[in-house]
Amino acid sequence: MLRVHAVKLTLGLAVIALVALAASGLTGRAGGAAGLASDHSADVAARWFDLTYSLTRSESASPPVASRAFAYAGVALYEAVLPGMPQHRSLKGQVNGEMSIPAPEIGAEYNWPIVANAALATVMPVFYKSEKSYVAVAGLQSEIRNEVSEGVSRDVVVRSEERGRAVGVAVIRWALGDGYESLKNCAYTPAAFSGAWRPTPPANAAALEPCWGRLRPFVMKSLAAYRPAPPPAFSESNASDLYKQAREVYDVAKGLTPEQKAVAAYWADAPGTTGTPPGHSVAIVTQLLRERGKTLDYAAEAYARVGLAVADAFISCWEAKYEYNYLRPVTYVQLLIDPEWLPMLGTPPFPEYTSGHSVQSGAAAEVLAAVFGDGPFTDRTHESRGLGTRSFASFGEAAEEAAISRVYGGIHFMPAVTVGLEQGEAIGQAVNALQWRN
Repeated sequence: MLRVHAVKLTLGLAVIALVALAASGLTGRAGGAAGLASDHSADVAARWFDLTYSLTRSESASPPVASRAFAYAGVALYEAVLPGMPQHRSLKGQVNGEMSIPAPEIGAEYNWPIVANAALATVMPVFYKSEKSYVAVAGLQSEIRNEVSEGVSRDVVVRSEERGRAVGVAVIRWALGDGYESLKNCAYTPAAFSGAWRPTPPANAAALEPCWGRLRPFVMKSLAAYRPAPPPAFSESNASDLYKQAREVYDVAKGLTPEQKAVAAYWADAPGTTGTPPGHSVAIVTQLLRERGKTLDYAAEAYARVGLAVADAFISCWEAKYEYNYLRPVTYVQLLIDPEWLPMLGTPPFPEYTSGHSVQSGAAAEVLAAVFGDGPFTDRTHESRGLGTRSFASFGEAAEEAAISRVYGGIHFMPAVTVGLEQGEAIGQAVNALQWRN
């Protein structure tokens, strides 16, 4: 236990010291740097995002909270190694909020895996705060440092670690302005109008992150521009659109095929047992980087794009959820069709419209296609859990399966997934529209 607290104290003091240093302006150096990120494999980045997925699972992070961590980690990696990516542009001034990234030393040599290692080790403790997480972060940082520093001169190691830590602190300071600390799991009283969301059986848990839609977005300039049209009006009439949609969910759930059950289980991505839906998207990035032998520069852009896409997807989706406060299928079905019915999957504790899986999957598919090129791929995210693999003709096809899985699972009406995909695609396009290259 003493060792754990020592690790936490060391990391905490390091971050405090670097914040003070960044505030003094001493970390900002103008100019370029020698060496290229493309000279190195994606291994260091992939190992850090493997750990991020694992920490998300072990800390039982909710999907919105996980998406935020993935976004800031992706941006920290990208900005840290950017001087070694001469064809790429900074996200400073393109993303929302004040992000001040220190410049590298003119003409100095950097080792970009060492830079990446230090940057990610600096930001991780801000998002994963358990004692187990602190130990895991420190352990991976030390392991990678020992590997990638071998044969590298001491001055390059020191300079590279200084840059990584300074960029990490800059990203932390940017993150502190997004409103999370004041908005996380804010007080909420469920709405009382007919058809409003209410806690659902069997857990009847309180609403999750009701103020998440008020966080500062990463890329979106206007939340209203991405807010979907309202869902069908509430009605108890068996001739209404809502009744027909509820009957569809109920009938599908009562007659699920083995394949439909497998799809629902594969994409469930429950917190605590997986890295959540945004973690699933990030895991696909990691798989493809390894399978296709990509380099560090490629990894930095891929993680940044996907991180931004899934994070804004959850902000936009949650804004719509609590704007419309739409009831879940189990509430409607038990009221008017079958009072004993429960869906295959546990209904999560927040309003129905739109589907978070669908929005984030649609957003991720857009950026994955832009980074890797669209085409066939095999997803192995849950192979180790005994769920096998899933193969797709395109990233869009995978997103569509992830979306429809929520209807199979009995927790969404069809409009939430079809409209959610469109909502996510628009967000992914906004991320792709950033000026990533010169």
